[in-house]
Amino acid sequence: MGIAHSIIKLIEYVINRKIMRIEKISVQKLFGIFNHEISLNIEERITIIHGANGVGKTIILTMLNDFFNSRYSIFRKTPFEKFTINFDNNTKIEIIKNKNNDDKKSNIQINYYKNSESSKPFIPKRLENDSNIKIPIEILDDIIPELERIGTREWLNRQTKEVLSLSDVIERYESVLPIRDVNKKPEWLQNILDNLKIYFIQSQRLVNMNNPYQERISRNIYRSSYLQSTMISTVSAYSKQLADKIQDKFTEYGNISQSLDRTFPVRVVRQKVPNNLTTQELKNKLDELEATRNRLITVGLLNQEENSDFNIQPDHIDTDTTNVLSIYVKDVEDKLKVFQDIADKIELFRDIINKKFAYSSKKIKFDKEKGFIFTTENNESVRLEDKELSPTDLSSGEQHEVIMLYDLLFNVKPNSLVLIDEPELSLHVGWLVDFLKDLESIIKLADLDILMATHSPDLINDRWDLTVELKK
Repeated sequence: MGIAHSIIKLIEYVINRKIMRIEKISVQKLFGIFNHEISLNIEERITIIHGANGVGKTIILTMLNDFFNSRYSIFRKTPFEKFTINFDNNTKIEIIKNKNNDDKKSNIQINYYKNSESSKPFIPKRLENDSNIKIPIEILDDIIPELERIGTREWLNRQTKEVLSLSDVIERYESVLPIRDVNKKPEWLQNILDNLKIYFIQSQRLVNMNNPYQERISRNIYRSSYLQSTMISTVSAYSKQLADKIQDKFTEYGNISQSLDRTFPVRVVRQKVPNNLTTQELKNKLDELEATRNRLITVGLLNQEENSDFNIQPDHIDTDTTNVLSIYVKDVEDKLKVFQDIADKIELFRDIINKKFAYSSKKIKFDKEKGFIFTTENNESVRLEDKELSPTDLSSGEQHEVIMLYDLLFNVKPNSLVLIDEPELSLHVGWLVDFLKDLESIIKLADLDILMATHSPDLINDRWDLTVELKK
């Protein structure tokens, strides 16, 4: 009966599920020579693309990410003929390169097909001036270190020695600049963008360059604030972000607690229907609450002093007590339910990190004020306090691992497609062997689809059935 009920629920979920999923991505004449087709593993939810350097793995992930984030310069500057995205509801997007006489002015056209019927094409506008940049153009060379300002609206690229106009800078660095979207999108495109979310974990992930723009009255104040924010390591930024998330949960917990505590006496007095729980059933519920509270203490979401002793024997509970306790139990369940989602994620995060960091005697724990706390164990014969480490004291490989796991568990919305470029960077071979197994656990908890590009056979391990090779 239980299995049949679960199957029915699954069928109902699939039928009612309105979230679109990508089934296939293809590109023709990428760099003028490559034709690639990538069919995503819908059931397994993990697709791995691999191939020699230069075949376009990273550029395909970037094109997919930029399309869903309404950034189109990558399509204008990359040689290709057609980029196609097929969805699981018989719809299709085609991005076609339309070349004018001057290749630098190459434009793109986006076509939409539903059951083979096409809609009016969408041609995105190009950004030609600074009215759509959310920052003063005077600090572009601070944001993009390879640029040197040599004129009012001209910059020198120190690496290529090119002189770039403002439109050239916007076109080339659109992905790292805070740009306003100037395009009014057709309804079909807006529906797709609203329906499917993409999250890109890029190979350059140790430095946080994605802090939101904030208005500044003074350009100098803005300059100082922006540079300070862009220099912070990602692992430090994520530690602070997690602390904020935990604080938000405590605020929600406090609000619910105040509401329930305020109305508790009234609800006890007005309870007319006797509780139908037996004293043993009530005792079992109290034991479950004790276990839940202890778990939240273990993962750092509750303090030890916030614990309660629910060790009440059934023979101490009479009818009146049962009615009062039943309301109390329901209230505590509602309060602690606030922490369930974040506790599940913290617990999985902790287990994976501690398993991998054990080789260097490091551990991670969590705090509502600090976020991550990393410690290293003392190996002396006399037991001393574990030494607390700054997040930036971790090795580059350890930071890569923390950042990827945090992104997947805490930054990605459910039902998103996550793009990961070179997840193997700086990781020990032993970690790579377990990577897909850890990823499967995360997918079950966070409800994600994964498309990653890798050079590592150790990461693939024995799961070549999940791979698509890109070749000439």
